[in-house]
Amino acid sequence: MMESSLFLNPMRSAGNLDTFWSRRAILNALTEQLTNFHGTCLDVGCGRMPYKSLILAAPGKVKRYIGMDLRADLGHPAYAQLNEPDLDWDGRTIPLDTSTVDCALATEVFQYFQNVELVMREVIRVLKPGGLFFFTLPFLWPLHDAPIDQFRYTPFALKRLLEQAGFCQIQMKAMGGWDASLAQMIGLWVRRRPMNGQIRRIASILALPVVRCLQKTDKPQPVFTDQQMITGISGTVRKPPA
Repeated sequence: MMESSLFLNPMRSAGNLDTFWSRRAILNALTEQLTNFHGTCLDVGCGRMPYKSLILAAPGKVKRYIGMDLRADLGHPAYAQLNEPDLDWDGRTIPLDTSTVDCALATEVFQYFQNVELVMREVIRVLKPGGLFFFTLPFLWPLHDAPIDQFRYTPFALKRLLEQAGFCQIQMKAMGGWDASLAQMIGLWVRRRPMNGQIRRIASILALPVVRCLQKTDKPQPVFTDQQMITGISGTVRKPPA
């Protein structure tokens, strides 16, 4: 329950200044799309499946949730004993028949794939015609889960890859702009920079009101333009209708 609440009800505090914004932004983006989810839903790179209960609840109309992740011997060692997906995956071929799922999602996983276009082509293969694919990915974030962290994508590269994979109706937006980016860097600095524990606690308490103010005033631009700063990207695409 505690693990789930970190994703489904993130609360800002001095102790989570590094993760609050990203988790809240992902939750908000996913919640906005719930009414478009229905039927069978595939969660690509599901991890601990933190959004399963949200996806299966109203106002969505999902009847079956399939959490898919790498086999324990292929994933990051830190997660080998934590993941119990519904479907084991080799990271390349999705073990489902063509046109068998109504919708799919991939939250914060694109950065791990050495060949993300191959994964995208597999997702579009298993989606039914007209099926929705929701995704989020980080942009302003430290190296993590070394050495499997591979890429950071601009929206322009991402659009090209999605089009090459065959998706249409591509819609993307920034999950945070300039103010949120500064807030995130402050949060990451006070929570993750090597420092004495007592200094970290004091720095986190002092940073909390600054971070809160920056996040409250953040207004990401509705379109991606030159010199824009972003924390991450969320988006939806569809498989072309038959």
